Amino acid sequence: MANHSQSTKTISLDHYGIKNAKINYQLSSDELQAETISKGQGVESSSGALAVNTGEFTGRSPMDRFIVKDDITKDKVWWGDINIPFESDKFQKLYDKVVAYLSDKEIYVRDSYACADEDYKLNIRVINEYAWSNMFAYNMFLRPTEDELKDFSPEWTVVNAPGFMADPEVDGTRQHNFAILDFTRKIALIGGTGYTGEIKKGIFSALNFILPVYKDTLPMHCSANVGKEGDTSIFFGLSGTGKTTLSTDPNRSLIGDDEHGWTKENTVFNFEGGCYAKVINLSQEQEPEIFAAIKKGAILENVIIDDKGDVDFADTSITQNTRVSYPIYHIENIRKPSAGSNPKNIFFLTADAFGVLPPISKLTPSQAAYHFISGYTAKVAGTEAGVVEPVPSFSACFGAPFMPLHPTEYAKMLSEKMLEAGVNVWLVNTGWTGGPYGVGTRMKLKYTRAMINAALNGDLKDYTYEDYHIHSVFGVAQPRSCPGVPTEVLSPRTTWNDDEAYYKMAFKLSNAFRENFKKFESYASEEVRRGGPQRYAF
Repeated sequence: MANHSQSTKTISLDHYGIKNAKINYQLSSDELQAETISKGQGVESSSGALAVNTGEFTGRSPMDRFIVKDDITKDKVWWGDINIPFESDKFQKLYDKVVAYLSDKEIYVRDSYACADEDYKLNIRVINEYAWSNMFAYNMFLRPTEDELKDFSPEWTVVNAPGFMADPEVDGTRQHNFAILDFTRKIALIGGTGYTGEIKKGIFSALNFILPVYKDTLPMHCSANVGKEGDTSIFFGLSGTGKTTLSTDPNRSLIGDDEHGWTKENTVFNFEGGCYAKVINLSQEQEPEIFAAIKKGAILENVIIDDKGDVDFADTSITQNTRVSYPIYHIENIRKPSAGSNPKNIFFLTADAFGVLPPISKLTPSQAAYHFISGYTAKVAGTEAGVVEPVPSFSACFGAPFMPLHPTEYAKMLSEKMLEAGVNVWLVNTGWTGGPYGVGTRMKLKYTRAMINAALNGDLKDYTYEDYHIHSVFGVAQPRSCPGVPTEVLSPRTTWNDDEAYYKMAFKLSNAFRENFKKFESYASEEVRRGGPQRYAF
């Protein structure tokens, strides 16, 4: 795909309140990379990728994410610790301060869009203080043609000012950084943080409200690919569970990496124009497609680079959350356009650090709804300050920080679509086997790939006693055999060689599931509640 130079179109930002700014409109990725390096804000790695440091914040700041509470949102948003309300008049005052801050500066503006399906297209204007933030927007949003730019009319605007620091006492924020959505003004306002993920997650959060409320379409925090027979697979999973890795399959075309919609017409489309992958411990051998995508046009975040420009992917001295963004066309085997139909398999990915869950199991519809609402993975020692042993981590719908509606709203839509499409739903543990973190070992990627391929190929048969074992604590059906996987690996209890220790840990995890689900019980049906583990350990 050509990396077009700066557009000949000129624009004014006066109506946004930004005055006398030097506007760099629609610069190419190469031009933005050169700008970043010339300003001393990044360096070029030996692969040609741009490497930047995002500063104080190397990840999202969930407690500093707000939604303006107004006539559109007040009765629909699930308000609480995830969706924190913000006053409309305070938003206006803060917005005015941000655009005054951006006035008289050199800034970078990009017109782009989200949603690869023409019927759901959302035009976006991104206004950035930094060139590399604008390059991230080039990578992650869909890129209009020159003809589309001529009559381009933005519906939503992202205003991104990492150098602007809010005054919490005056501005109504929690601290100096903030990410605020205003559905009436159709603005995502981001300040005080250079972490680029806030830009894409702002629009993702907006679509997670717009699509179900106005378009009868399910938004999903997932990756997706399509096979040679036209069958679409969907991969849900929290960070670190293998979502990007497992959906990037040389034998299947990648629809997208992270964010999708599932329409009432039973099609699946990508929201984005790129991928945003974790690169901790990345290797060419284990993840060749992602490794090869790190070239000119990609942006590495918070990695350590030596004097020769070589990246040490194992070095986490800045953060565990080292990242790369790249346009989707850096992956060879992609679906064009980024959409598919006929969903046949859904995979819920979890990195179970307790070593309890089977490496693959088949879920009933009620279990699928329960596990979707739960959104389980585990944090391991060292990933966060104070975490010294595995800690269960639940994020509703595998993306709670981005879900403005109540999780059961999304779960109900998913259940209806799963039944309508007749999909198979699988729970896949990419975490630990043979014991918990610190005792057991991480599941081998080649085994996980073999299990997913077996599910896709129909090699994991339908329920029968001969073919499946029902897990005695979680009630899920684990296959007794799978091509390419040693039989003993399929049974987590067998890998432990200590039944008492295994069941003690299994009940500990099941209790965590049940405790977490209490906040959803009054909203969930009896059928869904029965999809979880049924017993406490005492």
